[in-house]
Amino acid sequence: MADFMIGDIRVTRVEESVHLTSRPQDRFIDFEPSQLEPLLQWLAPDFYSLADERMRSSIHTWVLRTPTQVILVDTCTGNHKDRPGFPNFHMLDTPYPQRLRAAGIEPEEVDVVFCTHLHVDHVGWNTRLADGRWVPTFPNARYLFSRGDFEHFDRAMSLPGTSQMTRNTFTDSVLPIVEAGQAVYVDDGEEIAKGLSLEAAPGHTPGQMCLNLRSGGRLACFCGDVLHHPLQVPLWHWRTRICTDPDQSRDSRRRMLEQCEQTGALLLPAHFIAPHGGYIEHRNDSFGILWPEAPGGTDPRHARR
Repeated sequence: MADFMIGDIRVTRVEESVHLTSRPQDRFIDFEPSQLEPLLQWLAPDFYSLADERMRSSIHTWVLRTPTQVILVDTCTGNHKDRPGFPNFHMLDTPYPQRLRAAGIEPEEVDVVFCTHLHVDHVGWNTRLADGRWVPTFPNARYLFSRGDFEHFDRAMSLPGTSQMTRNTFTDSVLPIVEAGQAVYVDDGEEIAKGLSLEAAPGHTPGQMCLNLRSGGRLACFCGDVLHHPLQVPLWHWRTRICTDPDQSRDSRRRMLEQCEQTGALLLPAHFIAPHGGYIEHRNDSFGILWPEAPGGTDPRHARR
């Protein structure tokens, strides 16, 4: 797991799983082989399997320890949860709780859980199964849900076309938090702690948000699923089939990449495998990513491609 400092905030990555995911041609509306081909020299083998023609993905939580609080950003997929048709999510039995404890975090010590959006692989460990009931995993935490996302998925529960996985996810990983009185609905621009502010990044879901960190003169952006894979840095314009609004998602992605490039913020997505994040630079009308030698490295000139 990665563990580093950004100013006076300690950042730790706790992994749930790493797996092969979609083929690019299945994931992206704008897939064009000739645009992908030049990137394979650095995407493979770490980020992309040439043999399988599939992307590699991580599912993890970012743990932020400020001087006064413990904050989790996204809670992965969870164990023992019924996710029909999705083997990477279905009825898992991972050692995520043990990994969290190995990072020095007991569930009772968590003050805030922030879900960048309310998809299956970002809310799963919100709850755990206890005596046949789904109960909050973090009993003393405030769970921050985007107001826009909660309203969207709450409405979806009454629509006939809503998938069973979406229904199950909302029922076992979101509603129990509401019923326990631990849900707090948040909006664009709110500051959730000193140096930690929320920024709307809609498109993947209607209410997705980034968490921006500023501490000790350094910046980072925990961007959820504004992008899923490193190929979406240079190919930011490739729209994703799994987004509620692919055009809006593309626009949010470009805006976020421009902002990271202009401010020097360390970009920390929810699904990049090692080294899990990097710095953004302009390259013609596109962007490149610079991987720091150390996870908390500050100088992209000492980075590897």
